[in-house]
Amino acid sequence: MRFITLLLVSLFAFTPGAHAQDDYSASIEEWHAHRIESLKKADGWLSYAGSGIANLGRNTIGTSDDNAIILPKGPAHLGTLTINKAGVGKFRAAKGSNAQIDGKPIKGRVTLNDNSGDAKPTRIEIGDAWFYLVRMGDVIGWRFRDPNSPRLKSFTGIDTFPIDPNWRIEAEWQPFTPAHEIELVTIINTLYTAPVPGKAIFEREGKRFELQPVLEDDGQLFFIFTDKTSGKETYPAARYLYADPPKDGKVVIDFNKAFNPPCALSPHVVCPTAPRENRLKLRVDAGEKKVRDLSR
Repeated sequence: MRFITLLLVSLFAFTPGAHAQDDYSASIEEWHAHRIESLKKADGWLSYAGSGIANLGRNTIGTSDDNAIILPKGPAHLGTLTINKAGVGKFRAAKGSNAQIDGKPIKGRVTLNDNSGDAKPTRIEIGDAWFYLVRMGDVIGWRFRDPNSPRLKSFTGIDTFPIDPNWRIEAEWQPFTPAHEIELVTIINTLYTAPVPGKAIFEREGKRFELQPVLEDDGQLFFIFTDKTSGKETYPAARYLYADPPKDGKVVIDFNKAFNPPCALSPHVVCPTAPRENRLKLRVDAGEKKVRDLSR
């Protein structure tokens, strides 16, 4: 009897279906491992250590309390940032601040690029940390990145639901002609619109569900959704998910790859929340759970 049992187990273990499931689980584990490693990088989401709004006019910058922009790290007085009516920022380093751009000392008054257009934001380097500007509609904000931030140093990973191949769903794809626009609300209640090329339709537990993705520049579909785990086991504002472009009227949505938005990892990042169209009345117990508490 024991030999027969062992033989049956061995036969099952070497069936193509079992191998396929093992390969799939391994691919999800590898995907998640790569994600965790990317978060640990010096310029990953966990490196954000400071943020705020840069007001029009003159803004002094530094760690001292007498500055308009107070940094979490660096010299007491880094320099002065002046924002004109067009939203263009110019920076002058304070004497002895050792502020640099591209590894070279800053001389005179320099114009800072933000994240708009094709140019990359100009980094004001402060040792191994850096300060830069971001544009959010009509608002000019600032960010401070630190590869030794407390949040990054205290990060130990993100818990996930057990991998379940049944959450890899081949959904029907219904294109919108022309593409629609969807209004997204961020966690700070700012609004912006994004293109939606169609909707994915799938069945679960005998019911029909729909999700509308945002179209990324590279053709990927970006899903922003909530479900019945949101606010309990998972981040309340949304979880995110990428999918390849639809093929032959189908799109594969793999909820095992659902992940937390950057704003779940850092208070210094602004993220879109799930639109009304993507609030699933379904429990999606797949993908990432809430991020453990991290040091600020």
